[in-house]
Amino acid sequence: MQHIHQPGRKKELSSKPSIHETSHILDSQAGEWVSIGPANKIVESIIGDYTYTMDDVTINYSTIGKFTSIASHVCINPTDHPMNRVTQHHMTYRRADYGLAHLDDVEIFNWRRSNRVTIGHDVWIGHEATVMKGVTIGHGAVIGSGAIVTKDVEPYAVVVGVPAKPIKQRFSSNIIDKLLEISWWDWSRKELNERYHEMNDIVSFVKKYT
Repeated sequence: MQHIHQPGRKKELSSKPSIHETSHILDSQAGEWVSIGPANKIVESIIGDYTYTMDDVTINYSTIGKFTSIASHVCINPTDHPMNRVTQHHMTYRRADYGLAHLDDVEIFNWRRSNRVTIGHDVWIGHEATVMKGVTIGHGAVIGSGAIVTKDVEPYAVVVGVPAKPIKQRFSSNIIDKLLEISWWDWSRKELNERYHEMNDIVSFVKKYT
């Protein structure tokens, strides 16, 4: 049997957001060096500089910080159905689609918008994780693969499971406080160019910049 290796064609990023042609983006904003992967659906969301998504990611009504890494099949702020109505089906609010009225029910869409998700800078969200409505995830946090996040996550915490629970911190409390003080994610492009090579050694990095 012959070995076959055909790597994908690498596309160099730029300050202009890179959005895959198969993705659907509605009323959203993206910062510089952002990369949106294939088959994403992003609705009324803000995505910060350098953040990227892989394939089949859904993001609704969310604000996402800079340098955040979002793996494939992640769902952020899945939309709720109205459980207090006679039926939970689309027909009561996407009425126009079914020829029941000329206009849709604005009330339920405003309700969905009011439960935004906020995700900080330098967050890593693992494969098939789900972040539920109204949740805030702190800077530097890690969301384990398959986790369902129903509560706020502290900065630099690692959470896993269903529902997601913290299992450890990435660093000591002292280092976390210093990283939050440094706020390197707010550095200019010039500063990043000059300092990125220093970011592999946490001890010397924190010592130098605090």
